[in-house]
Amino acid sequence: MSVPTLYEWAGGAPAFERLFAAFYVKVRADPELGELFRDMDPGHPRHVAAWLGEVFGGPKAYSEQRGGHAHMVGKHVGRAITERQRRRWVELLQDAADEAGLPADPEFRAAFTGYVEWGSRMAVLLSQPGATPDPHEPMPTWTWVLPPWQPPGDGDA
Repeated sequence: MSVPTLYEWAGGAPAFERLFAAFYVKVRADPELGELFRDMDPGHPRHVAAWLGEVFGGPKAYSEQRGGHAHMVGKHVGRAITERQRRRWVELLQDAADEAGLPADPEFRAAFTGYVEWGSRMAVLLSQPGATPDPHEPMPTWTWVLPPWQPPGDGDA
């Protein structure tokens, strides 16, 4: 049996679009984060869904249509994201993952949370005054911490 990508396991593009639709409703209403996203492009949730989908092994839509890693990093430069905002962002994204019906198995959520922690910490670092991100950094890719547990099939003992 082959191991699916995180993108496949999550449910593909529809799952990530549900996730970020739910997430950005929460963000816009949040006192900690609402101001950061006040002027958000209406297409932003779809763009971020394409980003995470690509990072998790899906189509390279974000790279091909939005400019890849350099474009995403550019959206954070100079924003001076705080640790408190980062933590709130992570919390709301975890809540949205539950609401959107993303898989709740420990292996998927460990990988999901691992990326969310890493990515949000990178966003904080790269958003600070004086940060000089490398525009040639490749698109991150993320995979399983452990392969997904699946019950043994017929004939396995």
